[in-house]
Amino acid sequence: MCIRLLCSCGWIDPLIACSVYRSITEMSKYLAQFQSIKSAADHIVIAVEDVSDVWPTVKRGFEERLPFKRACLNNKTRNLMFVEKLPAEFILTTDSRLRSRVPQEQLLFWFREPYATIVLVTCEDLDEFKTILKPRLKLILQNDDREWLIVFVSKAHPSNDQATKMAKKVYAKIEADFNSKKRERCYKLDLHGPEPSFWEDLESKIVESIRNTLDRRVQFYEDEMRKLSEQRCMPVWNFCNFFILKEILAFIFEIAHLYEDALREYDELELCYLETVNVTGKQREFGGIDHGDDQAALLNPANKALTQIVQDDSFREFDFRQYLFACQSKLLFKLNRPFEVASRGYSFIITFSKSLAQHENILPFCMREVWEITACLDLISVTSSHYNEGLAPLDIEKEFYRLLGDLYSLCRIKFMRLAYLIGYGSDIERSPVNSASLSMLPWPKPSVWPSVPPDASSEVLAKEKLILQEIPKVKSFGIQRKTLPLEPSVLLREANRRRASFSGANMLEMFDGSVSDASLRMSCSKKLQAIAMSRTNSSPGTFESSIDRPMRPAEIFVASEHALKSTISNPDLWKSLSSVEEFERKYLNLSKGAADNYHRSWWKRHGVVLDGEIAAIWFKHGNFDLAAKSYEKVCALYSGEGWQDLLAEVLPNLAECQKILDDKAGYLLSCVRLLSLDKGLFSTKERQAFQSEVISLAHSELKDPVPLDVSSLITFSGNPGSPLELCHGDPGTLSVTVWSGFPDDITLDSLSLTLTATYNADEGAKALKSSNATVLKPGKNSITVDLPPQKPGSYVLGALTGQIGLLRFRSHGFSKVGPADSDDFMSYEKPIRPILKVFNPRPLVDLTAAVSSPLLINEAQWVGIIVRPIDYSLKGAILHIDTGPGLMIEESHFIDMESYISVSESVPKLKNCHSNQKNSSLAVNKDFEQLHLDDGRIQLPDWASNVNSILWIPVRAINKSLARGSSSVTPPTQSIIDGMRTLALKLIFGISSNQTFERTIAVHFTDPFHVRTRVSYKGIDDTILLQVIIHSQVKASLTIYDAWLDLQDGFIHAGQGDGRPMSAFFPLVISPTSRAGLLFSICLEKTPTEVEVEAVRPESILNIQYGISGDRTVEAHPLLTSNSTGTEAAKNSSIFRSALVLERPVLDPSLAFGFLPLPSGDLRVGQLVNMQWTVERLKDLEDTESSQGKDEVLYELNANSDNWMIAGRKRGYISLPTKQGSKTVISILCVPLVAGYIRPPQLGLPDVNKANISCNPSEPHLIGVLPPAISSSFCIPASVGVLNIGCYCDVEPWLMYSGTLSSSL
Repeated sequence: MCIRLLCSCGWIDPLIACSVYRSITEMSKYLAQFQSIKSAADHIVIAVEDVSDVWPTVKRGFEERLPFKRACLNNKTRNLMFVEKLPAEFILTTDSRLRSRVPQEQLLFWFREPYATIVLVTCEDLDEFKTILKPRLKLILQNDDREWLIVFVSKAHPSNDQATKMAKKVYAKIEADFNSKKRERCYKLDLHGPEPSFWEDLESKIVESIRNTLDRRVQFYEDEMRKLSEQRCMPVWNFCNFFILKEILAFIFEIAHLYEDALREYDELELCYLETVNVTGKQREFGGIDHGDDQAALLNPANKALTQIVQDDSFREFDFRQYLFACQSKLLFKLNRPFEVASRGYSFIITFSKSLAQHENILPFCMREVWEITACLDLISVTSSHYNEGLAPLDIEKEFYRLLGDLYSLCRIKFMRLAYLIGYGSDIERSPVNSASLSMLPWPKPSVWPSVPPDASSEVLAKEKLILQEIPKVKSFGIQRKTLPLEPSVLLREANRRRASFSGANMLEMFDGSVSDASLRMSCSKKLQAIAMSRTNSSPGTFESSIDRPMRPAEIFVASEHALKSTISNPDLWKSLSSVEEFERKYLNLSKGAADNYHRSWWKRHGVVLDGEIAAIWFKHGNFDLAAKSYEKVCALYSGEGWQDLLAEVLPNLAECQKILDDKAGYLLSCVRLLSLDKGLFSTKERQAFQSEVISLAHSELKDPVPLDVSSLITFSGNPGSPLELCHGDPGTLSVTVWSGFPDDITLDSLSLTLTATYNADEGAKALKSSNATVLKPGKNSITVDLPPQKPGSYVLGALTGQIGLLRFRSHGFSKVGPADSDDFMSYEKPIRPILKVFNPRPLVDLTAAVSSPLLINEAQWVGIIVRPIDYSLKGAILHIDTGPGLMIEESHFIDMESYISVSESVPKLKNCHSNQKNSSLAVNKDFEQLHLDDGRIQLPDWASNVNSILWIPVRAINKSLARGSSSVTPPTQSIIDGMRTLALKLIFGISSNQTFERTIAVHFTDPFHVRTRVSYKGIDDTILLQVIIHSQVKASLTIYDAWLDLQDGFIHAGQGDGRPMSAFFPLVISPTSRAGLLFSICLEKTPTEVEVEAVRPESILNIQYGISGDRTVEAHPLLTSNSTGTEAAKNSSIFRSALVLERPVLDPSLAFGFLPLPSGDLRVGQLVNMQWTVERLKDLEDTESSQGKDEVLYELNANSDNWMIAGRKRGYISLPTKQGSKTVISILCVPLVAGYIRPPQLGLPDVNKANISCNPSEPHLIGVLPPAISSSFCIPASVGVLNIGCYCDVEPWLMYSGTLSSSL
């Protein structure tokens, strides 16, 4: 099969190929030599043919280039791969290592031959080259399949021109003879000064030669293996031959540092071997029975020679699979992938363990368990030493430590199984994790269970004593727990079933194997021990029967120990099983290793669980401090995951450690946590013991207060139904349901609840304290706490806090009310239901004025205040009244209070206060009471706490100014603000007078009349008829009993002179908001002298005696009792006085001016308009009118600058003679700037009183202006240098000088 390879490579002549065939077909004979060659060769060999003896001179230069940097080689798929450092060695062809390498009987190992040949030559004479050197080179290089390079070494000194020229001629001749067009094979090395790129070029050519040789050899081996694979179904197929070819190829890749390709070859080889092993119909020896096979060889390829494991045409599975994995691991370590070694190793151990289980009947006793232990330990040790922490990605690093944890855990479980078999079962912690692991691990299944050696009777007796002396472990608090099993079935029965001569006489066969109760098993074992002991005592030497007696447990342990001693060849492993102390030390190391690695991986919970196993060892040996720390981590894990069954196993141990360490706070917490567990996990007696410990510590043994969270023991919630609803600022009483998980009654020295606002996370919790001691019974309890006023919003229960002695507990456990017959205190509520709702500040009461119409000023009036409670009681309310400026309370009168019903109050809620107020009126007084004002306060009666009521307060509005009348020309200027008065009301109410309502009510006061004057007639004799119009300003009916006018100086009464009106139709009744008129006859008085002018009265006074008849519920009224009638009110009269100003002249203007019509034609924008006003003097001026006696009149024109441009003067004087009939015209040029209806300029006479001017009128309201006419001319004013814009216009050129017009255009 390899003849083709040998011939193609030139290492054998085809004539002798036939004689080599037989040796190649028997390649399995050379396995030992192949393995030694493989272990010795680790680099590529490059042959050096020193033709001219120059190697000693150039050797240093060549070896300095090693190893080759960034060598480019082809992998199996012909893809270029860069090898960072490719090791190689230059060896002379005369070296013995090359001469003795390939004898004809071992041509199989040609693969380690040189990958390239470098021929070193030198020559200083051209004739010598032609006659001697050239023929010799041709003889050396006659095999074209060999990769070779010629290096011509020039010894010529640069100063010797002749020698240099001759060297160049010789080298040129060598190039011409040995170079080809495809490849350049010749290079020149100048000893006195080589070219800078010589070594780089030579190195690249050497690497190219290595690559070509590697490609040819790989291709050939692939072809041969393909042919051999095609013959796999033929009887002559030999796996050993396939293995050698496959491993040669993998070895070629390995020495070329193409580790990925080498690893792939071993993977394919493993798959092929497994297929071969699984072929049915051919029995092969498994192996594993040699001494030392119990120690795994997963990482040592040279553990056994291949010749020792060969079997016919294949290899023993036990050794060969480990050999293949060792080769794979070696390559993975070179690839710096220890994580993959660990990952593959763990999977290999699990898989190979199954193969060991299939052949367990032919293997030594417990060979499977021992091999797994050693395999795990070796894999952990080697991979940990090769792993560099921090270089791998985080996920890879975490997974690597997880694999190490799994290996430690697997080793730990197998180690416990061996310890149990030799009698250390009582020293193994019967924890849930150990029970789960060992109870699912089957017993060893040897073909024959080991028997007790004849000389081991003393050992059996010692074991029996130890078994009888075993003391059952007692848990803290007297807890009785069912012992967890550590075995899949009863070992006594399993061992006796596998005895060689055992039959149905075994008494254990009478018991069903399905019995799982540990107590029954132990009782059966004790009975059998008793029977066996009696038999032994009666006949110590023999047992007279045709069948063997069953083995006792002590005998099983001793027999297993002796069998294991012969199986285990590792002294360290056997030492760890030699005694209980050594076992516990090794067990502790394995548990620590697993826990530490799990902690550094993703599986931190596994590490915590194993911390509990470590804590059990520490607890056993009295190291309670470390045990407590580990138990705390385990309990935290179990509690967080909700594994209460597991927590119940570990938590008592933690409590015992804390008790021994005098950690009272921790011990107290553990006791509370024990009480918090499910009731079914402990009996009532045990739970009562927990509670007694808590109470005892809380009241006697604690020095300082201890805070404790009892959220899982004491839970609470609000009562069922809707939450408690309160108004803003109101206190209350909150009822809360509390569930107690204590088995007996417990007294709480103090108890408080915190409320948390749901609307604001920043709002702090508010504590509600219970003043008295509280006794909680087991299960459901109801407690009440006082609730102070809270801010608006929804509130939930935040936490329950309290104190028992020096124990300060806190609970965050929320519960919801279960069924009526249920006291389930662990029924959690999600989400938390609000227990309290405090509404936002809303109108709890409303205070409004009963009457909106104005009341009489300067008169005593009733002001009604309507008090409306809005779904809130006003019991005990106090009303504070404070009057504003200009208002006083008539304290001589009582304050009336009566019930009030609105006409539109059919809807119970107050929706529209203003509209209701308009349609409201008093019904029949159901309740009436007179109240007294005490220091500005009124106590509201109880009957008014829940009904609408009205308060009648007697007040008087003060106004010291005199009312003023107006003329028909001048409108009244009185403001409503002048008669406005305020009442500041403050109502204090609520359960604890905590609510306050403040409102300022505005009450409108006014005079009963408003007076206007008008001159109705002027006679020739200067007699004037003055009409006085009286307007009623209240909604009540007014009655005028009398009226008289006190005239100012300058006027006198005509006729009787008593100041009464000309007609006396008194009493005169004026309806609400109506008017009446009085007519007075007056005349002008002679103008007083200058001395008298200083003492004149400037105003006339109108005096009106009147009465009012109104109802206080709707209008102004007289101040009487609430039962007074309108008739009685009319008998009371008051005097109203109003000031009137009479000016002279009244009907005699002196000037008249008017606006003259505009010229005909359309008025357009930009068109010049002449506006004219005429002014005429109507009468001669008297001497007394010195202010108006001038012959000049001041005028002023007002115009909107955006609409008009004024071309003339806006303000000036005109000449107007003082004679009657004098007339003048004022003309002003204007230009409209905008189109549309605009207001024209307004002309005024500033120095003339408006009473002396008669308008005609002065100007129209609006005039129409058209847009400018369209023009095609483009006007640019020549005289305006600054304005550089063009515009269309029809105006005169001089108008463009105007700045306003220019800017507008």
